[in-house]
Amino acid sequence: MSAAWSFGEEPLDQTRAFAAAVRALTETALSLEGPSPLLERLIADIRGTDAELRAAARVTPAVRVGARADDPGARLYLDHATDIGAFNPAFPEYGFREIGHDRASGSIRFPIVYEGPPGFVHGGFLAVFFDAVIAHHNCRAGVAGRTKSLEIRYTRPTPLGADLDYEIRRTVTEREVVSAAALYRGSDLLCTAEARNAAGSPEALPPVGRRGRRAPGHARRRR
Repeated sequence: MSAAWSFGEEPLDQTRAFAAAVRALTETALSLEGPSPLLERLIADIRGTDAELRAAARVTPAVRVGARADDPGARLYLDHATDIGAFNPAFPEYGFREIGHDRASGSIRFPIVYEGPPGFVHGGFLAVFFDAVIAHHNCRAGVAGRTKSLEIRYTRPTPLGADLDYEIRRTVTEREVVSAAALYRGSDLLCTAEARNAAGSPEALPPVGRRGRRAPGHARRRR
């Protein structure tokens, strides 16, 4: 298997812990049946803390990538190749049991924050999950690139809070990576995905600014 890809900086440990706490808190808030003085106080605290933190943060769509890699006014780009849900609560978290060049498998449980129909996962979040986990597999296998297409087929509703399993099989050509993925609850097939990604090269990626340092030139391979 080729060396794994990495593009961007690692998130802070605090950012990872924050994502887990916010995801859990959101699930709790969504489950409340009436107004709570505790939540009202928390909202005020969050707004005040956000105002203070923004004094030390660069909250802007502009990122330190490419021509802006050395721009101190641009935002640090965090590595989106793997484990996005670990630092961004808007993305689901999953775990791998196996990652090989041609296949991978793992498990996931969707909490209430990803609910669509009553008791089931919103289909859009299933698409986000497949796009993220397939890209993760590609980056770890060492041949990855932008998503060219993603087709989702929903067979059965995907339940919230259940232990689910997924499998990915992929083929690589000179120009393209084609991945076929499936999500199961036990032996029941819930949905499938087919993704086509460009077969890129890390040397062709733009330079990325580092935390507290100038850009090194190009994306790095994980060791």
